Amino acid sequence: MKTSGQLPHEKQARPGSGAVLAFPDETDLRVYGPAESQSAVFGDVRPLLTSLLDGYNVCVMAYGQTGSGKSYTMLGPHSDDGPVLPLDPQSDLGIIPRAAEELFRLISENPSRSPKVEVSIVEVYNNDIFDLLAKDTVAAVSGVKREVMTAKDGRTEVALLASEAVGSASKLMELVRGGLQLRAKHPTLVHADSSRSHLIITVTLTTAACSDSTADQACSATLPREQTEAGRAGRSRRTSQGASAPQLVPRDPAGHAEQVQARLQLVDLAGSECIGVSGVTGSALRETACINRSLAALADVLGALSEHRSHIPYRNHRLTHLLQDCLGGDAKLLVILCISPSQRHLAQTLQGLGFGIRARQVQRGPAQKRPPSSQMEGKRRLD
Repeated sequence: MKTSGQLPHEKQARPGSGAVLAFPDETDLRVYGPAESQSAVFGDVRPLLTSLLDGYNVCVMAYGQTGSGKSYTMLGPHSDDGPVLPLDPQSDLGIIPRAAEELFRLISENPSRSPKVEVSIVEVYNNDIFDLLAKDTVAAVSGVKREVMTAKDGRTEVALLASEAVGSASKLMELVRGGLQLRAKHPTLVHADSSRSHLIITVTLTTAACSDSTADQACSATLPREQTEAGRAGRSRRTSQGASAPQLVPRDPAGHAEQVQARLQLVDLAGSECIGVSGVTGSALRETACINRSLAALADVLGALSEHRSHIPYRNHRLTHLLQDCLGGDAKLLVILCISPSQRHLAQTLQGLGFGIRARQVQRGPAQKRPPSSQMEGKRRLD
């Protein structure tokens, strides 16, 4: 771990050069200082992508005050050209392009399960949800407004949400760049390109179901020996820690391979903001109030989960309603807390650390695999 007892002055070497704290499931707290590379931070994310291919839902969320480096950590340096793939290991590109490349690398090593990858992108702006991939000629400079709902299988969904199939990391990042161009932004005294909305990128992976009994023969046939052994060791560790072992998955009566659907949600939250420091007025002032209320609602949900309350206030805000599955559901959740190094932002830093404490105290039980599609259909019929 790398940290310091004192906060340095305002001068920064690069955007988001404060400490980055990661709160991954089933592992210890990690602290990354300003000298750490983006590749080192991504080290906490990489194992979760293997879990995604194993059928687990995954969420990576960046939280922190405005200007502390959330978007830098998630996306990398601001550029209209976007990332160039494949990535240079020493590149400053963030978690999202690295995750895209790693996902398709893993898929290429095990193509026998016929994976399908779909992407959707939304922003939560002033407590409204906007679809940033919707093809609507009327909405030329913004997304199309959508509503969040609870699906028949109990998952939260966005009604009429647009999604696009992608076959490469480059295509995925092309969609991300298009969505970012529509994201609400406004300059403040703290950040010249301040994001005024919460960005949620959802990657849905649909694969042929694979049981443990066939993993060593079929599903692991295309993996290198060291990765196969690492996967066995990882499954053993999860079982010993209380996580449910993968279940045997039979084929359907017609002999067709069943499908497992898992979701990866990459969340770049808008930054908490002190009005006296950011100097916002007018519409930007309303945006700040909405951002702070949504982050307070998120903290309330984590507080309720950590205290095991009978009622969890997911529906107090569309952000928490939309993220209900990853906050209190069956997903593997990693929270990245970005801390500003500036003394003048000390109050916001302490508030952010308080959020991190709440996140660490949540005990949600072991992550669960998504059941195959035929089992989900059977559950719906019973319901």
